[in-house]
Amino acid sequence: MRTLRDASFTAYFAGGCVRDELLGRTPDDYDVATDATPEKIAALFSRTSQVGAHFGVQLVKFEHAAIEVATFRSDGAYSDNRRPDSVTFTTPREDALRRDFTVNALFLDPFGVPNAPNAGGAVIDFVNGLDDLAAKTIRAVGNPDARLAEDHLRALRAVRFAARLGFTIEPNTALAIRRHASQLLGVSRERIGEEVRRMAAHPSRAAAAACMDMLALTRPALLLDSPASPTCKHLLALSPDAPLELALAAWALDLGADVSVQGSALLTSTWRSALCLSNDEMAALRWIFTHIAAMESDYLTRSIAQQKRLAAKPCFLHALDLVAARDPDRAAHVQFRADELAATPGGVSPHPFITGDDLVARGLKPGPKFKPLLDSVYDAQLEGRITDAAQAMDLATQLIEDPTAF
Repeated sequence: MRTLRDASFTAYFAGGCVRDELLGRTPDDYDVATDATPEKIAALFSRTSQVGAHFGVQLVKFEHAAIEVATFRSDGAYSDNRRPDSVTFTTPREDALRRDFTVNALFLDPFGVPNAPNAGGAVIDFVNGLDDLAAKTIRAVGNPDARLAEDHLRALRAVRFAARLGFTIEPNTALAIRRHASQLLGVSRERIGEEVRRMAAHPSRAAAAACMDMLALTRPALLLDSPASPTCKHLLALSPDAPLELALAAWALDLGADVSVQGSALLTSTWRSALCLSNDEMAALRWIFTHIAAMESDYLTRSIAQQKRLAAKPCFLHALDLVAARDPDRAAHVQFRADELAATPGGVSPHPFITGDDLVARGLKPGPKFKPLLDSVYDAQLEGRITDAAQAMDLATQLIEDPTAF
């Protein structure tokens, strides 16, 4: 900022970092807006790269940071409903007027005299963003229909900001979001998936889900039909630091997802395309649903080995959190049993007495029977029928010699 200023350019902090500082929050990153052109920016700093040459954005790199520096601009038409077809370098005021929401359209001059609470300098406000910040309101800059028509993902961004900041969405902006809700189907699923992940990963996830439902965004975003008045009881049951996969599972349950094998397969298939889920995310969702289904049906009557194998899975406790939201008594019984199993010798996941390497050392050739053989021996270990490696190898030998064992 000082380098730009010393070179006779105007330079302000812009957007979310200003909003967060004024709210007393620590910004995740800092963006700079300036009247210096990209070429002038590149000439002033030793390490830069163009991340949006078409939009006048340079990335200025330092030892431990990289700062986006953008030239003040106004945007042309958005024919792809995502990016402007053209930009014109212009004034700070015009730059503010092209932004999405008033609380994100504030500038801060760090060399100016502070004129607002928490401001580390002079706030420049062309859109009454300070008033909306004080009123805890998310309001579109200018005409909300026009702002949404430029990029329909702004509907989800409004929800995320409102939920995360504890704000409300201004009525005209909310009505415009509802009017444009179906247009979200035309936004790339990668971008939608990223917004949904950011909502689900934050402690305000339940508020975001409820707001999405109120604004008719659930169906076009998640491709699932939402109940008329979701209670969000599964999302509300989560701890603030719940992992993403657990939050997605809770969200799906609040939307009426079926935990059966068929239901979880349908959900993961739908969300694979709707949110661009990775293979790991899909597998984690399926495991959570499998555990819920087991806990709510026959977990307590399964064999000790089966109970321990399920209890040893990383997602067991995650699934138990969701069962507790659905059936507290059932969850209490499952938790009691899991604690009993954990107290047995070796716990629920002891190191196996023998491995495939031990069988090879015994002279056996690896083959399709190795896994079921080792599983049977490990089941015996989990159930306390064998207590050391010698007994495990004796049992393995007996099973190998039994033609009916597998």
